[in-house]
Amino acid sequence: MRWTGSTGVDMATSGVPSGRVARGGKLGRLAAEQTVRGVGTRLSMIGRTEEARQVLAERSAMKTAQQIVAVLGSMKGSAMKLGQMLSVLDLDFVPEAHRAQFTRQLAALRDRAPAVEFPTMRRVIEEDLGPLSGIFADFDETAIAAASIGQVHRATLRDGRAVAVKVKYPGVERAVHADIGNLEFLSKMARSVLPSMADTGVLEEIAANLRSELDYLREARTQHRVAQRYRGHPYITVPDAIEQHCSHNVLVTEYVAGQGFSHLQALPAADRDHYGELIYRFYLGTLFTDNEFCGDPHPGNVLLAEDGRLAFVDFGLYNRMDPEHVDFERSCLRAAAEDRPEDLYAAWVGRGIIDPDAGVTVEECLAYVWAACGWHLLDEEVTITPELATSAVLLAVDPRSVEFQGMRQQLLPPEHVFSRRADLFTFATLGQLRVRANWHQLAREWLYGEPPATGIGRAIARWRAGR
Repeated sequence: MRWTGSTGVDMATSGVPSGRVARGGKLGRLAAEQTVRGVGTRLSMIGRTEEARQVLAERSAMKTAQQIVAVLGSMKGSAMKLGQMLSVLDLDFVPEAHRAQFTRQLAALRDRAPAVEFPTMRRVIEEDLGPLSGIFADFDETAIAAASIGQVHRATLRDGRAVAVKVKYPGVERAVHADIGNLEFLSKMARSVLPSMADTGVLEEIAANLRSELDYLREARTQHRVAQRYRGHPYITVPDAIEQHCSHNVLVTEYVAGQGFSHLQALPAADRDHYGELIYRFYLGTLFTDNEFCGDPHPGNVLLAEDGRLAFVDFGLYNRMDPEHVDFERSCLRAAAEDRPEDLYAAWVGRGIIDPDAGVTVEECLAYVWAACGWHLLDEEVTITPELATSAVLLAVDPRSVEFQGMRQQLLPPEHVFSRRADLFTFATLGQLRVRANWHQLAREWLYGEPPATGIGRAIARWRAGR
């Protein structure tokens, strides 16, 4: 449906529950209903044949996924962000035969989340920018994407440029702050579906970073700067922000026509590997080359543009890092790659990451880094699968597994939480593509300053040299 003129609108409701009690209640009911459903399914399986049990298990998993999508999608904010994160993990609480179907349901939170009706969103736009007709020649009322903070519409400016208009959900700022107060409820819900994600510290990190996503003017400035950096890049494109039309609640950027992540997943292996290297370079290489990075790697933020380049969108979670802290991460990765556990241990003790009296051994430090980051460190080709990526993510989130009992006292400094999240969820995103590469050879460019080892890397180096 296209916008064609003024619309009478009831603006009293936004469809986004924003009160702490309301949001906590929805999450509490969701957790309770999953418990009841689990008991009911187990009871219904008594005396059934194996084939019947499989059918019931599948139905239960699908109902659970559909309810999580409906509840977290309608809540938006940090609750929905949690669901998006779950969608890139290989969830072992679901029977293996049904896991792929369950993940596809959760993927709706990044690709097809429930949108708010246009009349409500139009009010948001016009309160910030004035009448639509003053800026847009055409405005598609049907959202093309709906995410945790806002939804996106396609439009045409009066000067003829095609644009994407991201509009913040009414009430979402109150909702995010309510979720911060409801961390206990979020923790209970997370524990019901994925115990390793239930640590309050993880949820606090998600909510804290969501606050920065609420600042669309900051995001517009960031996106403009990054777009300029990638202007003319041979493989990557970033749509520029149209800053004069951006506001606290509305972000207008260039429109990128292209295919979503599911299209990338269906490509031949060689093509997936090609785009996997670009994802790796964009989300992780920039930390070490530019001291900044996008902290929200997930499939919904990656598009295959019509010109064959990979487009990256959504810069709400974008972070600059002190070069000193970047060098610390680089030195730790190098120590692990070079089998120098004593140096790694000393660095962690010196930074306060581990307590020297906690009983953590130098070998345990090295093993932990290899378990979580070994894909960067192993000098051979590695195929990243959802299972491999999930194991690394869960280990890093909850190191209190049997293998790493001594890591209970690990305390990641705040300045490194964001970069580690980017690392882990880049890994998870690549796992969804099942890509293969010698990731260590790519990483050596920024770990050791070596020349590129791939054709993509050499082409990018030539482009940079010619700018």
